[in-house]
Amino acid sequence: MDSPIRVKSEVGTLKRVLLHRPGQELENLMPQYLSRQLFEDIPYLVHAREEHDQFAETLRQSGVEVVYLLDLVAEAVKEPAVKEQIIADFISEIGISARGVEERVREYLLSLPVPQMLASMVRGVRKSDLGSREPIHLVDYIDDAYPFFVDPMPNLYFTRDPFFMIDGGVCISSMANNVRARETLFGQYLFTHHPLYKNTPMLHTRNDPFSIEGGDVLVLSSEAVAIGMSQRTDPHAVEALAKRLICEETGIQRVLAIDIPKTRSYMHLDTVMTMVDVDKFTIHPSILPAVRTFLLKKKDGALVIEPQKRKLAESLAETLHLDKVTMIHCGGPSAIDAAREQWNDGTNTLAVAPGEIIAFSRNYVTNGILREHGVKVHEIPSAELSRGRGGPRCMSMPLWRE
Repeated sequence: MDSPIRVKSEVGTLKRVLLHRPGQELENLMPQYLSRQLFEDIPYLVHAREEHDQFAETLRQSGVEVVYLLDLVAEAVKEPAVKEQIIADFISEIGISARGVEERVREYLLSLPVPQMLASMVRGVRKSDLGSREPIHLVDYIDDAYPFFVDPMPNLYFTRDPFFMIDGGVCISSMANNVRARETLFGQYLFTHHPLYKNTPMLHTRNDPFSIEGGDVLVLSSEAVAIGMSQRTDPHAVEALAKRLICEETGIQRVLAIDIPKTRSYMHLDTVMTMVDVDKFTIHPSILPAVRTFLLKKKDGALVIEPQKRKLAESLAETLHLDKVTMIHCGGPSAIDAAREQWNDGTNTLAVAPGEIIAFSRNYVTNGILREHGVKVHEIPSAELSRGRGGPRCMSMPLWRE
C-alpha cells in the first residue's frame, strides 16, 4: 500500500496540511502557572481563533487542503474499544494532580461523545468539572489550591512538534517536557487506527528514551534532512534517527546535525532557521558564531559522523549538492530588529511552494528583506497566536508536498 504521507522537501508545493484550531485549552492558562505550561503570556482565544482561521484560509487560497488533528483522531478512535483504550492511556499519563480520582476522570471522559471527549482531553479537566470531594491523600491537602485534575494542552496548536513526517513515514516525537508528552498520544492513535493513515511507516516512537521534537527537523530534500540539537532535541535521538533513516534505505542519505544554543528563545531549529526556497533560508544572525554542524552519512555499511569545519551556509550547500545557498538575515543588519523579530518568529516561515511562504505580518522588516530576495510573502495577523512563541511553521504539519 502506498503511504498517504509524502514530505520530501521543506519547499515543495504544499497539498495537504494538518492544523489544530486553538480551543478552550487557552482559557485554562493562568498567570501563576504559565511556566508550567511553557507559555510567557495568555492569548485571547477569540482573536487567536480569528487569526488561526485566517491562516487556514490563506493556505486554502494557496491550493492547500487543510485537515484538523482532532477531526482525524475522532475518526481513528470512534470504535468503543479504541475509545476506551485511548482514555486508559491518557489517564495513565495525567500525573499526580488526579491521584485518587482516575476512575472519576475515566467515567467523565467515557460519558462524552468522541469529539467532545477529545476536546476535553485537550482543554484539561478542572476540579470543578467533577464536583467537590473529600481529601483522601496528603497531596489533596497540600495541593488543594491547584484547580486542575488534568492539565490543559495549550501548546497543541503547534502541530509541528508532537510528530513529524520524513519522506513517506512518520516519527512520533518523544517530547522534552512532560507537559507536552500527552500530545503525542493523538499521533500514536492517528497513525495506528485511522483508516487512511494507520499503515504509515513509523520511523520513531514516543517511547524513545531521548527527546526529539518536530520543530528541530527540516526535510531539506528527498536525500537530506537537517536536525537541530536544541533545548528540546537530544543528540542521542538525532544519531538514532539518522541511523534509521540512512542505514535502513528510506531514501535519506545525509543528515546534517546542527548544534544551536540551548535557550528558550531558540527552543527549536525552526525558531532560528527555515527554508524558503530550494537555495534560500531565513536565519537569525546571532546564532551563527555559536553554530556547529556534523554530517551523518553511511560509509562501508555503517553510520559515520563527520564534524564540519565550514560555515553553516557552506555545510547546507554541500548537503544539498548546491554551489551555494543564500542566508537571509532576520531583521537585516539591525541587531535590535533581529532580536525583536526573531522573538516574534520572524525566521519561522511556512513554504507553500518554492519561493512562496506564509509569515507573520508583524515581522515587517524581515518580510521586506525576503521580498527583496524574490520571495513571495503571504502575511497573516498574529497579535495573539505569537504569544505562544511559535510561527506558521510551528503551527502546521505538512502531510503531502509535491
